[in-house]
Amino acid sequence: MNFDLVIRNGTVATASDVFKADVGVRGGRIAALGDGLAAGREEIDAAGLLVLPGGVDGHVHFDQPTGDESVMADDFLTGTRSAAFGGTTTVLPFACQEKGKTLRAAVDDYHRRAAGKPLIDYAFHLIVTDPTEQVLGQELPALIREGYTSFKIYMTYDALKLNDRQILEVLDIARSEGAMVMMHAENADCIAWLTEKLERAGQTAPYFHGVSRPRVAEREATHRAISLAELVDVPILIVHVSGADAVEQIRWAQGRGLRIYAETCPQYLFLTADDLGGDGFEGAKCVCSPPPRDAANQKVIWDGLTGGAFQIFSSDHAPFRFDGPSGKKVHGEQAPFRCVPNGIPGVETRLPLLFSEGVMKGRMELTRFVELTAANPARMYGLHPRKGTIAVGADADIALWDPSRKVTITNGILHHNVDYTPYEGIEVTGWPVVTLSRGDVICRDGALLAEPGRGEFLPCGLPAPARPKGSPAPVLPF
Repeated sequence: MNFDLVIRNGTVATASDVFKADVGVRGGRIAALGDGLAAGREEIDAAGLLVLPGGVDGHVHFDQPTGDESVMADDFLTGTRSAAFGGTTTVLPFACQEKGKTLRAAVDDYHRRAAGKPLIDYAFHLIVTDPTEQVLGQELPALIREGYTSFKIYMTYDALKLNDRQILEVLDIARSEGAMVMMHAENADCIAWLTEKLERAGQTAPYFHGVSRPRVAEREATHRAISLAELVDVPILIVHVSGADAVEQIRWAQGRGLRIYAETCPQYLFLTADDLGGDGFEGAKCVCSPPPRDAANQKVIWDGLTGGAFQIFSSDHAPFRFDGPSGKKVHGEQAPFRCVPNGIPGVETRLPLLFSEGVMKGRMELTRFVELTAANPARMYGLHPRKGTIAVGADADIALWDPSRKVTITNGILHHNVDYTPYEGIEVTGWPVVTLSRGDVICRDGALLAEPGRGEFLPCGLPAPARPKGSPAPVLPF
């Protein structure tokens, strides 16, 4: 057999196994796994390295319109560059419908924004904000059939939120079409009431962003989302779960046999509410929703990752620069917390943080790391087995990791277009040193080797995890 590339002497890990093998690549796909494979036109010696599937980050925001004067710092070039250097080879950002406009217009606009820029492969989630009769009856079903098989709905933010009746209508379409629904679960009225009380009391610094979004607001919305999904008999994915109260609801639902899935993010493992209370406006760097909680909640999130409550670990990369006129300070340093753009960067640091604190500190097996960061996101969004695994026939999306390399995270070593990282100064053990996308070396030892625009758009299949519990049809692997 002739190979374009052979990766030799490495330790391969998937979501189920860890084994020594050479990996042969032909035509951008994995063609063989074995010992002593024939020579390739190019060879990489991976002795001492882990050979992992490229990460699949199913929750990133690149160049997404915000509805105010703020601008996301990362577009499809800088965002995918940062992802690749962090060992991620597939990203799924969001085409967001503007109220009063069509879903199709959002998708067309997002393709224009991506054109000629991505370095790695990508797919789109939809965000449904205006479920009109046309959207529900025509646009959404048609887009699902075209490969946009997952979409997000919000229970908070005035420009994005749906009421319960609208949520039911959207869930019903997801059930009939086989799509995966992602839910941002926070109670909008609770948050608005608390925000007004805090502002009347003059408590408007970034720290009070967290106070305005307490755990009970997330708990209530999580329970309501689960109840609505149970009524319709449709699986849902609760995204960016922050703490114990929401986890309790998710475990309760899973214990009843409901198909409720959950995602969490690095900010809920490595940040706390104290990080919102930095000097002056510094806390704005960590304003995100739901907000970071406390150390006790961090333990609950770790337990959920290792104990099965969570299926996905994503970055929720939402990049705004701290300085400058269009980022966190878009309304000035004295602006109340409700006017601070929500979101933090993390697409490049997602995998090293979890690998170091999870795998290297013995909290989780290497196979679980791969499952949470690559295999499960690919399954959840209809991209498996093309993405998320190392197997014959899969795309040769591979990250070579040096498990013993120690790195202190600083913004200066990262490749996003943001002027800070909330994880500044954290030392991690384990770092991706080579990233390949469809057999092409994208980056190696800090050097970018790919040209903009080589990334391909991926229409997604109907995800098996989105099948209703009551569906009589068997789920077959073919």
